[in-house]
Amino acid sequence: MADKSLNRTELVAAVASESGQSQAAVSGVVDAFFSVVSKSVADGTKVTIPGWIAFEKTHRAARTGRNPQTGEALEIAASDSVKVSAGSKLKAAVK
Repeated sequence: MADKSLNRTELVAAVASESGQSQAAVSGVVDAFFSVVSKSVADGTKVTIPGWIAFEKTHRAARTGRNPQTGEALEIAASDSVKVSAGSKLKAAVK
């Protein structure tokens, strides 16, 4: 795994530097982007930025699992989750 990480503050500063915009403006855009993505995915809409990334709501059916310590069977409730897929441009950028 990568030892480096880019937190939100560093991301906002980097985008502001690249675009020539203020950090306040970029921060507002980042907040709005994630707000729109989260609302859309919660409503069941797939959000795609072609070539870069896709966000999609998935459903996991209820199932029977096992407690690894006791071996006892237990019911795992159905749940919704989010699938995030990297696009071709993002995959090519990390090669």
